[in-house]
Amino acid sequence: MDFRDASTLVVALAVAVDLAIRIAALIVIPRNRKPSSAMAWLLAIFLIPFVGILFFLLIGSPHLPRDRRNKQKTIDSLITTATDGVHFEAERSEWPAWLAPVTVLNRTIGAIPIVGGNEATLIDDYEGSLAAMAADIDTAESFVHVEFYIVAFDRTTEGFFASLENAVRRGVTVRVLLDHVASVRAANHKRTFAELDRIGVHWSFMLPVQPLKGKWQRPDLRNHRKLVVVDGRVAWMGSQNLIDRSYNAKKNIARGLKWQELMTRVTGPVVTGVNAIFIGDWYCETDEWVVGENVPAAEVTRTDSPDALDCQVVPSGPGFDQENNLRLFLALLHSARERIIVTSPYFVPDEAMMYAITSAAQRGLDVQLFVSEIGDQGGVFHAQRSYYGALLDAGVHIWMYPAPFILHAKHLSVDDDVAVIGSSNMDIRSFALDLEVSLLVRGPAFVARMRAVEADYRRLGRELTAEEWRRQPRSATFLDGLARLTSALQ
Repeated sequence: MDFRDASTLVVALAVAVDLAIRIAALIVIPRNRKPSSAMAWLLAIFLIPFVGILFFLLIGSPHLPRDRRNKQKTIDSLITTATDGVHFEAERSEWPAWLAPVTVLNRTIGAIPIVGGNEATLIDDYEGSLAAMAADIDTAESFVHVEFYIVAFDRTTEGFFASLENAVRRGVTVRVLLDHVASVRAANHKRTFAELDRIGVHWSFMLPVQPLKGKWQRPDLRNHRKLVVVDGRVAWMGSQNLIDRSYNAKKNIARGLKWQELMTRVTGPVVTGVNAIFIGDWYCETDEWVVGENVPAAEVTRTDSPDALDCQVVPSGPGFDQENNLRLFLALLHSARERIIVTSPYFVPDEAMMYAITSAAQRGLDVQLFVSEIGDQGGVFHAQRSYYGALLDAGVHIWMYPAPFILHAKHLSVDDDVAVIGSSNMDIRSFALDLEVSLLVRGPAFVARMRAVEADYRRLGRELTAEEWRRQPRSATFLDGLARLTSALQ
């Protein structure tokens, strides 16, 4: 065979392989995948077949390994059995007519029931929330559960770490979970891990990417939850990570960026639901059931105050068969009768959510969206911007939180008596790829407090008008559209 024949054979093989990849992609990729996601992957593979298929093999599956999903089913079954017959919610005559079916949906897909007799406060002071969490840890007598997407030992968090150390010295069992990839990427992470070892807490990575140790899943499937539980009687949830407000990143410090968060402190029977999330995650990562650190809801002090709250914890993520948080958000958006106010640092909706939000505005509701004026992640920021035109045209009011702050809070309020706060963004990543936890709250007093936070955002920020948006340069809108295409890769 001469050189020309060899070259012809190589070209023929390359064409055959390329054609096989395209045919296989058309068969495999659309299966059980959203059309938008399937189209994005097909576009990538058809334009850059060999690179595209490599990325698909690496990050194309939105599911955790089968063993992990089976563990989640076991956890759900145990929670359902343990809470069967638990009814602590307030008189349902006080609820809006549409709320009961939403709570049934949440129980069906997330296992945890709604319970009443709770109290909750909101804290939007970054250092203040860390100090308040540390103060609660200082009162611990039995156990402390800490779970954050990012954990870092630095000047801002050293007081929190000191409270953990003092708790260990008092004989309190302290367990800490931290996402592997996110925490390893944080500055001075080795110092953080050494400090956890030094103070003597029990700690583990969440979703570790350690193939040499047999621990592997799609590397961008992450545990994004943030929570603290003390003795099963008080819990914290929200958007804040355990790290300095700048995230200790050189690029953030150079730009003067500061994260603005919102956390909620809850007491009452709902704490059992928050604790169940931690106990389940601890079991998934360590194969250890810490049954003795589960405090049944019936044993938790409940309030009889007229302002008592009905609360429901809603877990979500790739360990579930459903996109639990997306279903919750859609149910609320479609149920709203007067107003919807959304706060999300990364707002990249799928088609269903985009239709729900714009339809709400078009049927005359007051719909407002709070986002940051600037972004910390270029791709997500431009993908988010690509939706502004359609939102403004539908009548959605978009409020821009001012630089140099990144509005990282994640919450939703509906009408005057229902709200959600937690770790979940309103984006495709949080819907499908990240483990999240949300808290549904029914109670006018809590929503009024959230309204005050939203009013502060409004006072500090400015509204983006349709006229201003139409003046955006074409170069920016081109990047927005390109980022929107890639955002659907999941």
